Amino acid sequence: MNVLLAMIPAFFWGTTYAVTQFTLPEWPPLLLGALRALPAGLILLAIKPSLPQRQDWSILFKLGTLNIAAFFCLIFVMALTLPSAISGVGMVSVPVFAMLFHWLLSKQRPSKIQTLCGAVLIGLAWLLFDPRAISLNPIGLAAMMAAISCIIIGSTITKTLGGRIHWWTVLTWQLIIGGALLVLASLLHCIWQPTEYIQAYEGLSQTNFIGIIWIILLNTVLGYSMYVWLLQRMSVVDFTFGGIANPIAGIVSGILLLNEAFSLHQYLLMAGMIIASLAPQLIERLIQKLRTNSSR
Repeated sequence: MNVLLAMIPAFFWGTTYAVTQFTLPEWPPLLLGALRALPAGLILLAIKPSLPQRQDWSILFKLGTLNIAAFFCLIFVMALTLPSAISGVGMVSVPVFAMLFHWLLSKQRPSKIQTLCGAVLIGLAWLLFDPRAISLNPIGLAAMMAAISCIIIGSTITKTLGGRIHWWTVLTWQLIIGGALLVLASLLHCIWQPTEYIQAYEGLSQTNFIGIIWIILLNTVLGYSMYVWLLQRMSVVDFTFGGIANPIAGIVSGILLLNEAFSLHQYLLMAGMIIASLAPQLIERLIQKLRTNSSR
């Protein structure tokens, strides 16, 4: 049941790219990030007021800067420059980069299964992102790599909390801090390049408001609340299975909202990347189950 619940936030996160392109095209990523983060943080604060301890502000500021300010901005750069399906599928490579990160920095050697599946995923990604087969914006690809780095480093910092701060407080205040930083950055950007902001304001429509509400309430308030709540009740491995809804939502929403179309070969590569990202957990779980049964 928890795996099914985990698919809900993953699904809404996967729709971010297509919903943004469909409802908020050409809006500045800094503004979109601010609109997503700060209102959501204030809503969570109103639902359950909390205030961090004095010694916790430093780490919350780091999380807000990395997990929210930088990550949200990068996500919207991806949303506005890459196909929805490519963004959704590309983000499934996070476990591979996390494995390499912890191997290099913490000397945590990956298992043979993880290494094999990681190599397969990278090989499939190389074929999918081959510039001879598909034309992709290099800015969007760079934003994807940076966003993956934010996830890995932010998750590492979050683990150092060790449950010291209540999860609701962490979620609420990193959204507020990150949102406030994005508001400040947006104001500075607006002074420097006001045209994009003026066009967004003058062209406000019902479609824009639907997109903003979707991003604030479903992608952020509901999505992040369920994510943090579920992580208290299920393992990261189990949550990974629910994450399959993310790239699938990216592909489906891209087809429905943006009429994105790829060749059968490209769709097979996407499916292969999704399977390769899940394979280590599936294989390790199967081996553990077989060992348990054999020991009885």
